[in-house]
This record gives sequence, C-alpha cells and structure tokens, in this order.
Amino acid sequence: MAIAFLGAIVVGLTGFGSALITIPLATYVVPLPFALALYALVDLSSAAAIGFENPKNAVREEWKRLVPMILVGTVLGVTLLVNLPRNAALFLLGLFIVSYALYALLTRPGHRIVSRNWAWLAGLGGGITSSVFGAGGPPYVIYLSHRGLSKEAFRATLGFTTLTSISLRVVAFLITGILLDPHVWATAVLAIPAALAGVYMARKIYFAVSRDVLMKAVACVLLVSGSSLVIRAL
Repeated sequence: MAIAFLGAIVVGLTGFGSALITIPLATYVVPLPFALALYALVDLSSAAAIGFENPKNAVREEWKRLVPMILVGTVLGVTLLVNLPRNAALFLLGLFIVSYALYALLTRPGHRIVSRNWAWLAGLGGGITSSVFGAGGPPYVIYLSHRGLSKEAFRATLGFTTLTSISLRVVAFLITGILLDPHVWATAVLAIPAALAGVYMARKIYFAVSRDVLMKAVACVLLVSGSSLVIRAL
C-alpha cells in the first residue's frame, strides 16, 4: 500500500513513471512476476484517474500513431517476460532504470521537433518495456516531449497513451495467466485505494512543485534503485 501510494504521487505529478518506483521497491518483498501483475492493476486505476482529467486536451492523432506498435510491443514483451530467467529479468530491469535515470539527469529540455515517424519506434519500445518492466512511459515521454505539444496537450496525450498501454498489458497478463493468481487480486484490493489517494494528493501539490526539479529528484532515486537491482542480479 505504501509503495502504491508513493508511485501514484510520482505519476500524479509527472504524468508517468510510477512503475519505475514501484516495481524495484516491490521486488524486495515479492517476486518480479507478482509485482508486475499487481502494479498492472494498480497502474490501470491510477492511469484512468489521470487520463480522464482533461481528455479534450489530448492530441488524438499522436495517440493513434502510437497505439498499433504499442500492441506489437506488448506481445513481444510478454513473450520475453514468460521466458526470461529471474536474475536476467532483474538485471535488464535495473539496466533499463539506470539508463533512463542517466538520460533524465544529463539531458536538457529541448524544442526540436522530431518526425512523426518516430512514433513507431516509441510505441514498440513502450509496449515492450511496459510488459517486461511494467514501465512503458519513458519511450512515450521522449517522443511526445519533442512533438511541440503544449503542457496541457502533452499531459493529456501521455495520459491516454499510458492508459492504453497499461490496458493492453493487463489483457496480455490475463491471457498468459500472470494475472490469475488470487493473491494478486486480494493485494490489489488494498493497494488500489492507496494509489488513488496518492493521485488525489498529487493533484493538491501539482502547482506547488517545479516539474523539472521533481524529475531530477526522481531520476536520482531511480539511479540508486536501478543500480541496486543490477547488483542484486549479479
């Protein structure tokens, strides 16, 4: 419940990134497949709460470009997940988190507009990382942040994209049996209300915290947590 609350505050303030916090922390107390299944349900509730805040601000054309390859990436990601050894999965998760943390810390926001064709790669990458690591946000964020969208359009479009990605992940987990563990659903009954409380709290402090400062702080936390996962896997 505490991990769900913390992850929901992060996603409520930034629009993404809850799984980058929740999954590494949860793997200290439960197996990775259990954590991925549980927080797929938790993230779905948080994404729904955020995604429908201001749907009119979403740029539907961008969303439509991302969705087809998110579907392909989800299928590939679930195939990898059910076949990867536990230590290999933990190592790749840690490496992915460290890589994104370094990207967030070392890059500066830019205004260069990239081609819409990059949506194919962003959708594929997000679908794969969403299924394998529970974190599809980074590829979507990198792409949408370079499409010249306003702050409101960026947040709303990211919300719809993330909601779509998580919904496909939940369906894939149901089909493959990862979500058929009754203990996952029993735990979700407790974790989901905690996550919704985190989203509510995030709305209260959204305008009081600089997003850039928050993102740098989150990146530092991710660097530490990702490094610890790599060390554990080795």
